[in-house]
Amino acid sequence: MINKYFRIIVGTFIMISVLLAMYVNINWLWFTLFVGANMFQSAFTKWCLLEKILFKLGAKKEGDSCAV
Repeated sequence: MINKYFRIIVGTFIMISVLLAMYVNINWLWFTLFVGANMFQSAFTKWCLLEKILFKLGAKKEGDSCAV
């Protein structure tokens, strides 16, 4: 279940930040870069902040959520 939540949240963050960059301020792309960098580093370190937050909120583990 955590895999599903992870993908929904990350996808939403990316779409919102791109829309904000298009219509509000181009600097919102830094947030998109931050999300992508976190996904990239988690592939090597096996550590993901969003995964930790979801666990604390009660999500059940169903495999590696940050690994594709």
